[in-house]
Amino acid sequence: MPQERPFLTDPASEGTRGSGPVPDALFDLAVNRAAAALRGLRPARPESALAAWHARTRFARRVPLDAVQAALSGQPQGGEWHWAGGPAGGWQPGRAPFP
Repeated sequence: MPQERPFLTDPASEGTRGSGPVPDALFDLAVNRAAAALRGLRPARPESALAAWHARTRFARRVPLDAVQAALSGQPQGGEWHWAGGPAGGWQPGRAPFP
């Protein structure tokens, strides 16, 4: 039996690209959950933490990691914000309608 747990391995680059069109609601969920994960973890290296989160989160792997990173790069500071509108959407004030 291996000593390391499988979800603690480094993410593979082939799992970062997604696999086809992404529904708007799924994109919104991925960005909002990624933002929440980074907010809760407060990692020293957010890029690495985001890549690991993306690799371990089943639904997020359907959304390209670079698209999630691009959305997160424009997240406003201060207050509560959520992403809405799919890949062409943007940051909206307030909480997301669903977690």
